[in-house]
Amino acid sequence: MQITEKQKYQLKKFIKELEEHRGRHTELVSVYIPEDYDIVKVINHLEQEKGTATNIKSASTRKNVIDSLEKMTQHLRLYKRTPENGLAVFSGNVAKREGQQDFQVWSIEPPLPLKTRMYRCDKEFVLELLRDMLEIKEVYGLVIVDRRDANVAYLKGKTIVPLLKTHSEVPGKSRAGGQSAARFERLREGAKKDHFKKVAEYLKEQFLGNKNLKGIIVGGPGPTKYDFIDSGYITTEVKNKIIAVKDLSYTGEFGLKELVEKSEDVLAKEEIITEKKIMEKFFELLSTKPGMVSYGIEEVMKNLKLGAVDAILLSEKLDDKKMDEFENEAKLVGTDIKIISIETTEGVQLRDMGKVAAILRYEVHS
Repeated sequence: MQITEKQKYQLKKFIKELEEHRGRHTELVSVYIPEDYDIVKVINHLEQEKGTATNIKSASTRKNVIDSLEKMTQHLRLYKRTPENGLAVFSGNVAKREGQQDFQVWSIEPPLPLKTRMYRCDKEFVLELLRDMLEIKEVYGLVIVDRRDANVAYLKGKTIVPLLKTHSEVPGKSRAGGQSAARFERLREGAKKDHFKKVAEYLKEQFLGNKNLKGIIVGGPGPTKYDFIDSGYITTEVKNKIIAVKDLSYTGEFGLKELVEKSEDVLAKEEIITEKKIMEKFFELLSTKPGMVSYGIEEVMKNLKLGAVDAILLSEKLDDKKMDEFENEAKLVGTDIKIISIETTEGVQLRDMGKVAAILRYEVHS
């Protein structure tokens, strides 16, 4: 399970806000409640901690911890039950000057299920579990193979991560003078087998035992990729991970990109394909029905306030203030928001054309 770009943006924003606060002593409270855990038990535990906190020697620290716990328990009582993915709650006196009071409480239902229960008082909020959710763990293996070359890579989120490339010693189709056709063919066949053995060994080294590997996609021009899969050199465990085989026009770096594009059926639920499709829709409308799209901060905001925008496409490089303005306005008119990364060609194009674009509900002409 992966989080969307919008969830990623919101989580980053939440983390960034909490990172700005520091306690003078161990008085900032962080609580993580796992999915399916009884929230009443957590409230009872925090009530007990209030009693324990009365033993803190420093009067100011004691007051800050007790008041933070009280603020947190009041907040938790607003929930009838623990949210589906669990809950992370933070509370503390975040006043800038010593001796002043500004008790705040924050909570977030994380985009991925929480598995850890935690209560901690510290000088800063404990955010590692949330930061960890921003790390993409699930990957696909990408393999391109023909008689002469092979490329192995991971697809991690929207990024192709090259792992290795290898070149075979398979001779070309024309044989040297004096060689018999049979001997030349034996040389070609032997070199091809050596090439397949080497690539199969690389796949074993790179993919075997990777718990985050969702599957392997194999591609290449011509029939060689099928010969490789049926060669008997790939271990059963690795072969069982192959989920698709695709015909390609290219090898190398271009081949890896082509393999991802041709694997839309397999990767349909992955973020890279979702982003590419909506951006492709925008560019297609831009060229065929320009009245159905708009771009640029001012132009899109004007159409958004008219209620004409069906979906807003916001580059991840747009500053937080503008992002918030568009998000708040979009909520008022029921407009969908898509956060677009710059890890695809289309995402880079959006960044370069003003960071904001929109697909409209009806034609609008300037």
